[in-house]
Amino acid sequence: MGRGGILLAADVWGEASSPPLVLLHGGGQTRHAWDRTGPRLATLGWRVITPDLRGHGTSEWSADGDYDLDLFAEDVRALVAELGDRPVLIGASLGGLSSLLAAGEAPRAAIRALVLVDVAHRPDPRGVRRIVEFMRRRPDGFASVGEAAAAVSAHLPHRPRPDDPEGIRNNLRRHGDRWVWHWDPRLLDSFEDRMDPPGMAERLLDAARHTDVPILLVRGGISDVVRDDIAEQFCDRVPHARRVDVADAGHMVAGDRNEHFIDAIIPFLEGIEGT
Repeated sequence: MGRGGILLAADVWGEASSPPLVLLHGGGQTRHAWDRTGPRLATLGWRVITPDLRGHGTSEWSADGDYDLDLFAEDVRALVAELGDRPVLIGASLGGLSSLLAAGEAPRAAIRALVLVDVAHRPDPRGVRRIVEFMRRRPDGFASVGEAAAAVSAHLPHRPRPDDPEGIRNNLRRHGDRWVWHWDPRLLDSFEDRMDPPGMAERLLDAARHTDVPILLVRGGISDVVRDDIAEQFCDRVPHARRVDVADAGHMVAGDRNEHFIDAIIPFLEGIEGT
């Protein structure tokens, strides 16, 4: 449950007695972005929780259409408090920004460690614009699931086409006789406002410096959202952060190269298990 009692849908893998690990998806995605990652991490001894963020998937939408970043951070704080234990947070893009503010700004969420997946203090506006343009491109939706899958493949040409286009169905919902994306369209206004507003980069760096837990930045090796120099600057400014790149992965690292992503974070997770 998020801020104000908003209901957040989630999947859970692993034993109830295992240490908790929360996977937070990016903007415009759903919890199913982690469908391959969650079960694998559970086999490594974690209790994995993958919520849909507000306005995404089958979680509730903001009644007033407000999707300010601080609201997402409040939802993360509420989720961490509800778990009643210090989880590891792994957040991609919007999920990473929300986790960073929740853990680094008062009242700070009590977590064990933070993994930021292709998100830092500042994005490359060109990469963000490309994503938002894709999300805005088909407001009337698609005639079929296969048509939606083809649109995603065209948007992500570096990613092998899926053997079964029906796999994208979890990211869609029916609207009349059309298939539309499984998120509140009002999200897009907030996304464009968040491209790189004045003062946000320093705010995020300050939050990172006040997050007194280990931080790992996982960058997609061919990401057009987090450039190499941005990732390097983040780690220079945040002494307890370290970085790893996943080769041949774009902004959606886990979706592009899931096994390589897991291999990249395992040493970090093993290093903090006893903390």
